[in-house]
Amino acid sequence: MHPARKQRLILVVLLVVLSTVAVGFVTYAMRANMDFFYAPSAFAAGEVPFEKRIRAGGCVVPGSVVRDGESLDVRFALTDGEAELEVVFNKILPDLFAEGEAAVVTGKLQQGGYVRADQVLAKHDESYTPPEVAETMVGKADCHGDPKI
Repeated sequence: MHPARKQRLILVVLLVVLSTVAVGFVTYAMRANMDFFYAPSAFAAGEVPFEKRIRAGGCVVPGSVVRDGESLDVRFALTDGEAELEVVFNKILPDLFAEGEAAVVTGKLQQGGYVRADQVLAKHDESYTPPEVAETMVGKADCHGDPKI
């Protein structure tokens, strides 16, 4: 093999190896910042890891919102039509948060079987349901009890 060709081949192989290592490091670093979405039925089945940052969503169960009179603590339940998930949140809820409406929470599953949320997202208009929630509700009633097609 000609020395110039051999040098180019070594350079190309080195670039491929370095690129692969760089992509591996970036992917590994991003793993810590990924939030995986789980439906309430996944919590009931025990598929969700404890103390790992996750996202959960569903419809807020009517009558489940309980506010603490002395602090900002709020407890409510989310459902996907199969199971319910209790959520504890200690900040101000979004203005559009309401019972019977879709919501997505970000937080950690606690040993007591509830999610301690650090963020609550509520839908932004009457006809919108977050895509993650819509996927978990396929074939079930929507947040207002209307059957899905």
